[in-house]
Amino acid sequence: MTTSGPVDVAAEMPVAVYHGKGEVAVEQRPVPAPGPGEVLIEVSHCGICGSDLHMMVEDWGQPGLVGGHEYTGVVAAVGEGVTRWEVGDEVVAGTSPKCGRCRRCLQAKPSQCENRAGSITDDHDGAFARYTVLDARALLRLPEGLSRRDAALAEPLAVALHGISRSGIAEGDAAMVIGVGPIGALTVAALVARGIGPVTAVEPGDARRQLALDLGATRVFQPDELEVFPMWEPERISAHAVDVVFECSGKKAAIEAGFHQLRRGGMLVMVGAGIEAPAFDPNRMILNELQVCGSFVYDADGFERALDLLASGALPTGLLIDPTDVPLDRLRDAMAGLAQGRIAGKAMVVPRLSTDPPPEAT
Repeated sequence: MTTSGPVDVAAEMPVAVYHGKGEVAVEQRPVPAPGPGEVLIEVSHCGICGSDLHMMVEDWGQPGLVGGHEYTGVVAAVGEGVTRWEVGDEVVAGTSPKCGRCRRCLQAKPSQCENRAGSITDDHDGAFARYTVLDARALLRLPEGLSRRDAALAEPLAVALHGISRSGIAEGDAAMVIGVGPIGALTVAALVARGIGPVTAVEPGDARRQLALDLGATRVFQPDELEVFPMWEPERISAHAVDVVFECSGKKAAIEAGFHQLRRGGMLVMVGAGIEAPAFDPNRMILNELQVCGSFVYDADGFERALDLLASGALPTGLLIDPTDVPLDRLRDAMAGLAQGRIAGKAMVVPRLSTDPPPEAT
């Protein structure tokens, strides 16, 4: 490990570790050392992602997992060969480097890299910890005037912006966002910021329904208010049909219902991940020339665009982020609140315990 300035890095750190379905405990672990081309980051804020809920609440993960990949922090040490970053730099964790040589990478579509390995986790623990290590090429500099707390929205916002890019939605098109969790809420906010609409939101939870309205959604429906048609009526169109549906919940019933909310020539963008596979009526797809596409991670410049949008002040981050930071020993409770819809905004984890004094605002 090398440093480029004075720094006080402890030998051990608190870490929130997954032990089994819904079970997370704080442990003390050695602070990792950055290898060649890597940077040690002292974590400031880390958002709880839907994939963290899949791993830690729905039991997709392996015991011993340390989650968290939506984070900001300060460079604490740099590994051999790192020249771009210095101790004290404020940074945002960006996308993992892709191969850069396959057909899709050369087409500026790194989300479709033909040589990628591992879609959710890599060899390093995540940022539900005081320190974490990351490839130096995956870091971005914090824009001037943007707080570390707000900048931690960059990763989920980049996901939302990629879904919007995949949809091809344009001014004059109507949109529907199904599931107003963090990605759905950011999708609503980004569409409104771009002047696209009207935007309809579909969400069962009261807090998130209100959040959608506060973010600028024109209408909010309960899932059971959506019209779904039998196979023998493939050309019936919903009275609330839109040009693009962004399905952000990953739920089978929601995906299938979203397919029925399209106008002729419309597109369903599947952003949320889930276990149960949906079924589509092929005749409805053919007769109405509908499209269904997947949206995985980010555009080639997704993080840069996300940071620019956050720094512009065009997004109401005070609505998008839950006002209460989550200490490591309250992570399990926060994940349960998110899974149940009790927490409407993005929950930000801070690398301390609830008994520790809060640090200075960043």
